[in-house]
Amino acid sequence: MKSIKMLKLMGLLGAFTLAVGCAGPAEKAEEPAPTPEPEQAETPAAMPDPVEPTGSDMTSYEVNQGDHLWGISGKSYGNPYKWPLIYKANSDKIKDADLIYPGQVLDVESDPSDADSAAAINHAKTRGSWSIGVTEESDKAYLAQ
Repeated sequence: MKSIKMLKLMGLLGAFTLAVGCAGPAEKAEEPAPTPEPEQAETPAAMPDPVEPTGSDMTSYEVNQGDHLWGISGKSYGNPYKWPLIYKANSDKIKDADLIYPGQVLDVESDPSDADSAAAINHAKTRGSWSIGVTEESDKAYLAQ
């Protein structure tokens, strides 16, 4: 009889633990989402958000949580291997190409030259091993070009 009560208690404890563990993310999801401005609601989901003109051939991109240069490059250029173009244009803001932060505003060149695009793609494909928090020697060499 004691073992049945113990099993029921353990089951209740497990269910409670599971419920508490699941409550964290669910509570965040229940927070009211900010109401998008009308112009944002009409923006296609595939476009980088937000993009604003900053000059003749640059746009700015505000980094959102979960963004990375690979993804931003894919949205902006249609080719994620061109991420070194964004890294180079923002070398004063990005110390490690593997670390960007929400709220950072990055410059994105609108129409890079074929030579710059080819150099970026080559670097992305031949960069070699990397570590977070370290500026790799291959990245330093690419920035010096």
